[in-house]
Amino acid sequence: MRPRKKERLLGTVVRGLRGPIIRQGDDLVRIAVDTLLKACDSEDIKIENRDILCITEAVLARAQGNYATIHQIGKDVKTKLGGDIIGVVFPIFSRNRFGVCLRGIARGAKKVVMLLNYPSDEVGNHLVDLDTLDLKGINPCSDVLTKDEFTKLFGKGKHAFTGVDYVSYYERIVKEEGAECEIVFSNNPKTILEYTSNVLVCDIHSRNRTKRLLMEDDSSLVVGLDEILSQSVDESGFNREYGLLGSNKATEESVKLFPRDSNIFVEQVQEELLKKTGKLVEVMVYGDGAFRDPVEKIWELADPVVSPGFTKGLIGTPSEVKLKYLADNDFKNLSGKELKKAISEYIMNKEEKKDEGISLGTTPRNMTDLIGSLCDLTSGSGDKGTPFVFIQGYFDNYTQ
Repeated sequence: MRPRKKERLLGTVVRGLRGPIIRQGDDLVRIAVDTLLKACDSEDIKIENRDILCITEAVLARAQGNYATIHQIGKDVKTKLGGDIIGVVFPIFSRNRFGVCLRGIARGAKKVVMLLNYPSDEVGNHLVDLDTLDLKGINPCSDVLTKDEFTKLFGKGKHAFTGVDYVSYYERIVKEEGAECEIVFSNNPKTILEYTSNVLVCDIHSRNRTKRLLMEDDSSLVVGLDEILSQSVDESGFNREYGLLGSNKATEESVKLFPRDSNIFVEQVQEELLKKTGKLVEVMVYGDGAFRDPVEKIWELADPVVSPGFTKGLIGTPSEVKLKYLADNDFKNLSGKELKKAISEYIMNKEEKKDEGISLGTTPRNMTDLIGSLCDLTSGSGDKGTPFVFIQGYFDNYTQ
């Protein structure tokens, strides 16, 4: 009598993989492939078709040497915006993401007028809470405040997690670089045109709208942060699509840019894995996950996209049905093995079904955003030392 095959009880499995510290010039394709193969050999893991290998954008940018100094940033800003009075519109409040960039921007200007969102920046870092705005009778949709007016009303606001007073911090950076600084609070980007017609748009996900509104004034010169270092300046790194967006502090004098040519990289990794394993593994470069802190309302996504590069098998959104909906509706009179069989058959034939109720409550997001969030939470941003993430069973369902 043949032994009965064991039922598979594991669904999606996510593993952070430890690899070497990546330096400029390293062959990251080889390192990524070797890291996965060694980890699988060490843990007796079998690689299958449609497994996913994810690599953090930071190590790809490091291998590429995609860095720039604040001097190079300042030179590009001065070239593109004239070097006199520059309006800096809607920067996020972050030492890591914007502090070093601001030093470079200030080096390319005589005066910086900063137009800040309030009560929070676009990714949810708050300067003041909404209840306080209500108590003070301030309408953030229409009211424009100077720094003195803002401070008189709300005091010096400190970030809930970092404890940093970003208004004073940004003002100090500009002045340390030898430029004058003026700070204005408004959620209407056109407010900046009352101070200068040369504008650097610094918001991330809403940047196209901000640019469009500002360019309705024919006399304005509008440049986005995505256009600064979109090409090399004095042999700097660059990113044709995102410029300074997605950059991180590297040193006090430099930033690491978002990686270039990510799609070429993932295809090379996929091809090399196919050669060595005979399996078609999906590959993705990931940065910030797309999730929101429920307490302080901070949205994690400070990168322009979750994934700047991924193989074709990761295009699209999940095609899923809600198991509890089926159990509570279509098959409410079944239980045990009969229920399991009925749901399994339904899933196997789900492409023929048109009832939208069965997918209600599933996550209508791109797979790369979901997988990138999973990876970001797995690898973290600190000392876990796992810039590679291996995912198995992501595309499986209840029948497999």
